[in-house]
Amino acid sequence: MPPGYTREDAGQPPSLHPPYASTVARSPRQPLVKIPQTLTETTGPAGCWDQLMGGAQADLTRQHRGTPQGQRIIVSGRVLDEDARPVANTVVEIWQANAAGRYIHGKDQWDAPLDPNFTGAGRVVTDTEGRYQYVTIRPGAYPWGNHKNAWRPSHIHLSLLGPAFATRIVTQMYFPDDPLIEIDPIANAVPMPQRQRMVSRFDLATTRPNWALGYLFDIVLRGKDQTPTEDDHHD
Repeated sequence: MPPGYTREDAGQPPSLHPPYASTVARSPRQPLVKIPQTLTETTGPAGCWDQLMGGAQADLTRQHRGTPQGQRIIVSGRVLDEDARPVANTVVEIWQANAAGRYIHGKDQWDAPLDPNFTGAGRVVTDTEGRYQYVTIRPGAYPWGNHKNAWRPSHIHLSLLGPAFATRIVTQMYFPDDPLIEIDPIANAVPMPQRQRMVSRFDLATTRPNWALGYLFDIVLRGKDQTPTEDDHHD
């Protein structure tokens, strides 16, 4: 977690949110103990991510021989701190379901088809102005068993590593005008108006004619405009 961040900050999803059923079993029952961060937690391999992780994988639609099924999209934005200053050279990891709403994961066994041309994982590194951009397929909704007739809205997981591995935070990006957001317990663990910070915006300037729709999603790491984040194991 970045310095100054606490799990129960206003606008952040609580550890216990009963409508999201699995939080009932895993949420702490005692006050959390804060452990001061040292240089070990706040410094790391910033500046040499490509040596550790390999080059960027910014186009998730060109990782295989064929073209994946679904609507091609371009997602771009900026990573900013609490004073709207750009956060440069930070890794943004991406993972998501395919256009049918299925992950390439052994525990995902619902009967939506897998796509042999789509893995659903990538990463980019922000530039000096904190900008990032990647190309992917709009993910589909999927059932998740939290309650009767439960479906997750279309979403993309984003993980930011910051200056060190120990400062990793995770969030989800949703799509505008998705009716499932309003009835999704995970999204609704975040109060309004902060919840809207997890919803991307359609952007015609980013859209490429005859090729892909464009969406904007800025990520604010701290402060009153912070993008709500989550535990690493959220669905």
